[in-house]
Amino acid sequence: MTRFFRCRNGASAVEFAIMLPLFLAIIFGIVVFGSYLAMIHGVQQLAAEAARSSIAGMTDSERSSLATSYVTANASTYPLIVPNNLSVSAAPSAGNANVYVVTVNYDASGMFIYHLPFVPAPSSTIVRSAAIQYGGF
Repeated sequence: MTRFFRCRNGASAVEFAIMLPLFLAIIFGIVVFGSYLAMIHGVQQLAAEAARSSIAGMTDSERSSLATSYVTANASTYPLIVPNNLSVSAAPSAGNANVYVVTVNYDASGMFIYHLPFVPAPSSTIVRSAAIQYGGF
């Protein structure tokens, strides 16, 4: 019996089995939150560029149309964004009449990061806004 207790042949396998869930949680956490931050960045960039393109419009409806068409035309250039899951709203700011605000909503619930185990999933709805001042000083 003493020979059995002194044997260390399976110690590394047991240590690996104990540490594997922690290791997988760290790896999946890096993948999930790295991808999530990339999606947030992409949605913010779309909102900012749509706001910049909307300023060329003369009326609020034309500005809204320009912002929506910009997002529709350029959403496919972002690798983690599915264009069909985007919605755009554009309107003058309620607090400042000289500011136009473009808001992009993205439903990311179908992305792969929400199906990975071991880590809590971040919010599946990403909402980002960009404001731009009307031309002139």
